[in-house]
Amino acid sequence: MKSAVLVFPGINRERDMARALKLVSGNDAAMVWHADTELPKGTDLVVVPGGFSYGDYLRCGAIAARAPVMDAVRKFAADGGLVLGVCNGFQILCESGLLPGVLMRNARLKFICRDVHLRVERADSPFTRGYTAGQVIKVPVAHGEGNYEADEDTVKRLEGDGRVLYRYCSPEGEIGESHNINGAAASIAGIVNERGNVLGMMPHPENHVEPIMGCTDGRGLFEGLAAHLKAAA
Repeated sequence: MKSAVLVFPGINRERDMARALKLVSGNDAAMVWHADTELPKGTDLVVVPGGFSYGDYLRCGAIAARAPVMDAVRKFAADGGLVLGVCNGFQILCESGLLPGVLMRNARLKFICRDVHLRVERADSPFTRGYTAGQVIKVPVAHGEGNYEADEDTVKRLEGDGRVLYRYCSPEGEIGESHNINGAAASIAGIVNERGNVLGMMPHPENHVEPIMGCTDGRGLFEGLAAHLKAAA
């Protein structure tokens, strides 16, 4: 698995992501600067990591979405390449038009930084094949604008097409207002595009990949991607 991790001014999770990718794949990820206009040859996976790109001025991800490298990412995605956006990366993917909707301020207007539970809605996508459908995993969040919103028709399409891959839930997998940490529509924590090759999610699976952190629930996402790419090779 040959990965490329984008680096923008203000991004701060690129090294966490690169470490997770190497732990699973055994390969170093290429770090791609925002001003670059091309991705490394042979790239299998592009990752847009979390942080505060450009200080989160204007709207979160709005400036990064217009960076030169994003034209290469849009072309890569259009050609079927796998793209993963986490936290600020999810915001950037929405702002760049690669995913529908927008990330708004958390419902209680407070920054949230803690472990949360997610229910895996499907296990037949490149981003979830490391899990089982209905499995509950625990991963950290760290965001102030993670409240996913879209118009009613868009949310219906996401639901009808099975494009919601991760949803906030209780430790037992129950979906409801009391478990929806940021007020996201339909408790959405992660969605894919129509083609299924672009995932945006707010929680940080890269921070739960090794036992020293007390939990390895995030590892399945990366192991699933590696397995998918190996099978496709």
